[in-house]
Amino acid sequence: MLAQGLLGFQYESDRSSGGLTSLAGLPLYLELIQASGLGTAIRQHVSVAGSQGWLDFQMVLAVVFLNLAGGDCVEDLERLEQDSGFAAILEAIEHALLSRCERRELKSRWRRPRERVVPSPSALSGWLERFHDPASPKAVAGSAVIPAVTEALRSLWRVNAALAGFVQTRRPTTSATLDMDATLIGTHKRDALHCYKKFKAYQPLNCWWDEHDVMLYSEFRDGNVPAGHEQLRVLKDCLAYLPASVTKVSLRSDTAGYQEDLLLYCGEGKDPRFGVIDFAISADVTAAFRAAVMATAETEWKPLIRTVDGKPQQTDQEWAEVCYVPSWAGHSKKRVDYRFLAIREPLRQLPLGDAAQLPFPTQEFAHKGTYKLFGMVTNLKTAGDQVIWWSRERCGKSEEAHSVMKTDLAGGQLPSGLFGANAAWWALMILTHNLNTAMKRLVLGKNWVTKRMKALRFHLIGLPGRVVSHARRLIIRLGAGAEALATIVTARQTIRALACGPAG
Repeated sequence: MLAQGLLGFQYESDRSSGGLTSLAGLPLYLELIQASGLGTAIRQHVSVAGSQGWLDFQMVLAVVFLNLAGGDCVEDLERLEQDSGFAAILEAIEHALLSRCERRELKSRWRRPRERVVPSPSALSGWLERFHDPASPKAVAGSAVIPAVTEALRSLWRVNAALAGFVQTRRPTTSATLDMDATLIGTHKRDALHCYKKFKAYQPLNCWWDEHDVMLYSEFRDGNVPAGHEQLRVLKDCLAYLPASVTKVSLRSDTAGYQEDLLLYCGEGKDPRFGVIDFAISADVTAAFRAAVMATAETEWKPLIRTVDGKPQQTDQEWAEVCYVPSWAGHSKKRVDYRFLAIREPLRQLPLGDAAQLPFPTQEFAHKGTYKLFGMVTNLKTAGDQVIWWSRERCGKSEEAHSVMKTDLAGGQLPSGLFGANAAWWALMILTHNLNTAMKRLVLGKNWVTKRMKALRFHLIGLPGRVVSHARRLIIRLGAGAEALATIVTARQTIRALACGPAG
């Protein structure tokens, strides 16, 4: 036999591989989908597929499984189809996942006998394209145009809201801390536009619900649309998706949120449901703000101290409350008070060229040198340093979520040249992210909460196994040892309990 390589082993194809799977942990998510009522929400809200071919339910599940398994494009559906063990599981329990009406009409939807268990790449691409409105205006460089959200796309966000509602019923909270932030998705699509960083991109504006670690809503946008453009409208859309049991909302944002209409809407209690929305938003360092900072006495500057494990930890930053009242905040005596905070940090390494080229504002302080300078506006009454640290929590979880969505899941590679199809792909990726969060927080427990998808695929999803049918039962025999089996059995029992109702 001809040697294949340097070492003494050979590779051969196994023609009797029926029933083998490398995704033995993936069926756990099928059970969570059933327990959470996600399938019911999909049937209730999504109606795109028409009367022929695959059901909307099957399409949504296919994209969710593709994301969980590590795929990042529609062609990766073939990987799921070729996993004979997972395909056998999905085929065997498909009828249990479908409603009676869906089971009855399933045969009539196909002109020929169905040969696949998951949709083909071309079928999924065609389904995604139905989320696009061909009448929507085409993006034009130099103009911030946001296509209207189609009813089909809104249906996916209603499904996502139903999943967030399930998480809320199992871990109830009356408050929602919302972090609004945009993220760039680099692309080579022909019709994509250049972002402020000079490369082609799309730039969704996302709303993160911090208490539950879920993405509540995201508005998909072209790359040239500024993050702060119509942010108040997006906030209102986000608030509509919050469960009825939430009574208090807080907002955090970077300087993109420093918009007069947004600040007054939150601070003046204009929201009919939540009233005043507490906020901490980074402020623009304008000439007037700089003047207010320079008029602040040195004795007003206080060290910004971080608390780590209950112990104070010094930083080289300082903060001060500055007397700054821009026109939007002070033209009426009836207007509430808005506090402005300044944070300064020594510029340890002086720039080689013009300081104006730095990606952050700087300020010269007499006898102290050059400092980085940042501003913040808030309507909170708590101590300024507490407001600053609370605001900075946004830069942890929500920005980490952007990384997860674009690298761990399939959000970083968009499937189409059509804006609406890409928006649907992004929404389905977020639905997967939130389903995975529910799996970690509600099912697997605290030791799994901080784990990224790489660890989940290594320890849970990508387990080897063989699927066999015995005595009218489907059995998945794991090849990963007793520890993995114990984890999965415990997880199944937890999911079963979740399906019965909220935890006590």
